[in-house]
Amino acid sequence: MVKKPWKIIPRPLLETVLNNHAQHHRVPQPLILHGPRGVGKTTLILERLMGKWNSGPHVTGYVDFAESVKDHHPIHGQSFPWASWSSCPPPLLPSLTTQLECCLESMAQKGIKLGTISSHQIFTVLSKWHGLNTALKQILNGSVSNSRKAVSIRNSSVLNLWERAVFASSVRLNAQESSGLSLEEETYYKEAMAALNLAKEVISVQQKWRANAIKHLNQSGGFSRSLANSATDWPCLLLELLSSAAEIDYFQPKLVINNIEVLKNAILKDDSTVCGSMYHDSLIWRMIALGANERCLPVILVTSDSYYSYRAYMDFGFPDIFISRETFGWTPAEAKMHMVDDYFSQSEWNVIVEVLGPNPRHLFEVYALKLSNYYQKVMSEKSSKFEDIVDAYLAYLQVTVVNPAMDRALSLLQKFAVDARSGRILKDKLCFGAPWRHPPSSNDPVLCRQWAKLQLMDFVQSLVKAEFGVNYLADCSLEIFDDPSAIALIEVGLLYSQRDPSFIRPVSRGIQRCLVRWLVQQRMELNLKNSLQHLWQRVIRGRSYRHLMLEVGYK
Repeated sequence: MVKKPWKIIPRPLLETVLNNHAQHHRVPQPLILHGPRGVGKTTLILERLMGKWNSGPHVTGYVDFAESVKDHHPIHGQSFPWASWSSCPPPLLPSLTTQLECCLESMAQKGIKLGTISSHQIFTVLSKWHGLNTALKQILNGSVSNSRKAVSIRNSSVLNLWERAVFASSVRLNAQESSGLSLEEETYYKEAMAALNLAKEVISVQQKWRANAIKHLNQSGGFSRSLANSATDWPCLLLELLSSAAEIDYFQPKLVINNIEVLKNAILKDDSTVCGSMYHDSLIWRMIALGANERCLPVILVTSDSYYSYRAYMDFGFPDIFISRETFGWTPAEAKMHMVDDYFSQSEWNVIVEVLGPNPRHLFEVYALKLSNYYQKVMSEKSSKFEDIVDAYLAYLQVTVVNPAMDRALSLLQKFAVDARSGRILKDKLCFGAPWRHPPSSNDPVLCRQWAKLQLMDFVQSLVKAEFGVNYLADCSLEIFDDPSAIALIEVGLLYSQRDPSFIRPVSRGIQRCLVRWLVQQRMELNLKNSLQHLWQRVIRGRSYRHLMLEVGYK
């Protein structure tokens, strides 16, 4: 067998759409590139587009919030290709915000070197949204040494205070940073860099003034738009600064944020800032506002969380608030054209597309398995076939991906039961006839676990009856989003709620088969009492989503 290196297949239509968005220096809307896991979104950005977006006048910042999650995995750097990031230990919010801010700061420094960002521009953008007088006096008072200078500071205008603070900050700058420049260029560069550092210090000072208010907000679990916006002041100021400095064919910055959903689920260990969901919403709201009011540099949010396929558009205003580009990978015909003869034989392809589907990540992982020593060992046995390799791969998905994700989904359903019993669930979601309306009345975790498992088994069984896909916009049937089992499986990344067409389905046919295996295994493990409870659930309270089945012929 000839070993061929894996190649990245172009997607001309999608690449053209993304390139057209990125070629503008300022745009009115952020773009969301979304789709199920494993369809090649990250590969498309990094392998096909980033080179063009970092050539000539183009400067592209790339932030992958999932990197911090990978760093905390027991096997350092290993990704979680199929399960949602919610199945992994959530990252700390400060590490994610630092990652974003460092990226934007480096882009701003490039703008300074190109002469498109000056000290005066930084002052103009900063003073537009922030009162500077008190913060500048506090910063300068820390650097003055006698009362006479302190008196002069009190009587100075804001612009004069700014100039003094910039001068004090520029003195502290390392002269080596601007080596190789002429005296005038070095002076300009140092002044602009000092202004950028000063702006960050001003926002940091103002953030400290709100420390007690933020602590109280986190303890009470309330919401404050002003405090949420204060947490995103620095990255949003950099976005506005970069957007105002963008020039066609000279300096065209753009920003790509991969796995934006990780930011929404980040956690805090102190009260240094607002919670992750509030930070996430504030950041996106302000991106939208900047684009709508003044135009923003191109921002592309890449995600596999199906929240961004439909629900985010409602939460942030209306269906056209974002530019939406949804990708589902290759169709079987497209994948066959690229895979057969180069990587698999026709007989092997027939097995793969029937069992796993044409998902690019499945194909890559099976091909890597085919090149391994394990494959040679198995195929050397007389009775072995290629189907044995695919079955081994399915077993790997079952043990390492689906079963842990289902355990996480069971935990989410247990939490739903506790919340419903304590009255934290809206009555609209516990309407008459809902299968999940009657959680256990006691606090016994064993009973809650059994109830959660029956609910999840009932939902998977109803999904099997609906041929693994329901149309949630058919007859405006959004009540499926009230089903805690559906929400749990979407949250852990085994189901994907796509926007166009509006189907909820497993992320791939391979994951679909693993869901069936999980259901069969759970039914086999039921004792007589639980088996009767399961039968009662199916007959009396069972779900039925057959009226929302996929369109005829859709696979």
